[in-house]
Amino acid sequence: MSDSPKENGLPRDWLPTLVRFLDREPVVVRIVVAEVRGSTPREPGAFMLVGRDGVEGSIGGGQLEWEAIAGARELLEDAAVAARVSKVVLGADVGQCCGGVVSLWLERFTRESLGLLGKASGAGARGCAVLSSTIRGAEVEHKVARRAAAAAMVSAGAEAASVTAGAIAGARVGVDAGIAEVTERLCREPRQRAHPILTRNAAGELTFIERLDDEFPAVWLYGAGHVGQALARILAELPLRLTWIDSRAELFPEAPAGGVRILHDADSLATVSEAPVGAYFIVMSHSHPLDFALCHALLERNDFAWLGLIGSASKAARFRSRLRRAGLGADVIGKLVCPIGVDGIESKWPAAIAVAVAAQLMQRISAVEARQPEVVIQGRTEIGDPACAPENCATCGSAAGRPGTVNS
Repeated sequence: MSDSPKENGLPRDWLPTLVRFLDREPVVVRIVVAEVRGSTPREPGAFMLVGRDGVEGSIGGGQLEWEAIAGARELLEDAAVAARVSKVVLGADVGQCCGGVVSLWLERFTRESLGLLGKASGAGARGCAVLSSTIRGAEVEHKVARRAAAAAMVSAGAEAASVTAGAIAGARVGVDAGIAEVTERLCREPRQRAHPILTRNAAGELTFIERLDDEFPAVWLYGAGHVGQALARILAELPLRLTWIDSRAELFPEAPAGGVRILHDADSLATVSEAPVGAYFIVMSHSHPLDFALCHALLERNDFAWLGLIGSASKAARFRSRLRRAGLGADVIGKLVCPIGVDGIESKWPAAIAVAVAAQLMQRISAVEARQPEVVIQGRTEIGDPACAPENCATCGSAAGRPGTVNS
């Protein structure tokens, strides 16, 4: 693995990671899991970067990754080819027991790409945006589209309700009409469910379309005690954005893990207003009154994805009674999860409690991600055709899954 600066574990963001990589190496190939069918080792969007002297990230290990790295190294040396797609049947092609099918997007980047990468990063930072990459001969044509521009293209004209196949194949004014439609569809999805899309148009050109804004859910952890510290170490390794809050600055590590934001505000309660809509909250402060105040404030906001409170069943009952007296309705109070942690772990060791809580949190996040509808793009064919049912799919060789799902 390379020694580039990165977050603990796998790198989360391909854009800044690629920019850092290009600081050290003049040519880098990005490998992305473009789509999956059946049981596969990684999810769509998982990536790795391959240079002449280093590798960063992972698409799941095993023979699949080994052969993908070999293919990337060939692309490093072949300036005549900018990108290619590799479709791998895991059992038949590389002998992996997952049994599914993976399509990989491999693309070559040089320092001349830094302008594009900066533009893509800036668009994603301002809200929902997509990058479309189309293989046209030996080149790749890139388009960065933000949702507002895409919506204008889709809604313009008498045929606004239905973007025709001809428009998708031929439009080259402003934002490509087909890309605009996909952008709108992807931007209507919660970020965690907006997986990349690999398409082929009527001319046979392959296009890889991916969201650019942050894909990881926001998790706010209140408390830096023994359990909080154990839990923060685990969460720092998971696919999420952790904000860790406590008034006691001395309890935080001197060098927090990459991607962990620390708030040591003297008034932890005041930070509630800073939290984004749709965040996941875990409350385990050093004070029962502060725990109650935090839960009360978060339930009054009532715009979170999940709220968990550490404590016993008796603590939960006392808090719910006080919340009722404070005027909150039963439906809102019912959103407070306490006690927290998956069933079956009885140990009171801080690390054991942390494992149980992290598992419960990931179950909740995964349940949201699993509700991904299939995307049908008029005038284009997805490489993983939704019409290919598990029981009659000759390509997959597997009776598990559908496009865009991961079963293991």
